[in-house]
Amino acid sequence: MENFASSSLRNHFLIAMPQLSDPSFTQTLTLICEHNKQGAIGIVLNRPTELTLGDVFKQIGIEELDEDSTCLQDTIYVGGPVAQERGFVLHSGPDPWQSSLGITTNLKLTTSRDVLEALAKGDGPEYALVALGYAGWGAGQLEDEILQNAWLTCEAKQDIIFRTPPLKRMAAAADLMGIDLHLLSGEAGHA
Repeated sequence: MENFASSSLRNHFLIAMPQLSDPSFTQTLTLICEHNKQGAIGIVLNRPTELTLGDVFKQIGIEELDEDSTCLQDTIYVGGPVAQERGFVLHSGPDPWQSSLGITTNLKLTTSRDVLEALAKGDGPEYALVALGYAGWGAGQLEDEILQNAWLTCEAKQDIIFRTPPLKRMAAAADLMGIDLHLLSGEAGHA
């Protein structure tokens, strides 16, 4: 376990196993954005809401809009059960924004308003996924859940995050490992 605990799962997908009964994570695909000794944070990628990005712009008072922008109809996601009143923008490209966490050189998580203002004007990142809330784990908690077979993990792919329909993302991530989710059992065993 010593080696496992020191391995970061940043830029990895967590695929919920069938026996994971926590309603916040049942049948979810989560991207781990940060993982270190203090814990982990991630964004759930396959829980769309009824809200659009245009709705969010109105709610937070962003009035300077590019009316031709297709992003106004982009879906907002439930990013996780923690801080659901806060917005998190998972996006491609560099991070010229005020508050960004680098996941990879071309994948960032931004929490500052300036990225939303840029999206509204049509000057934002090429790809963006906006979520309300995030998933969080304390020190050692995620590692314990993985050891209890609550999650499958694999390296994240941006095509799945940004170009795959939300309800097909989990299966697409499992397919990276050659796993058919329909064949997984809720029973787990250890050799």
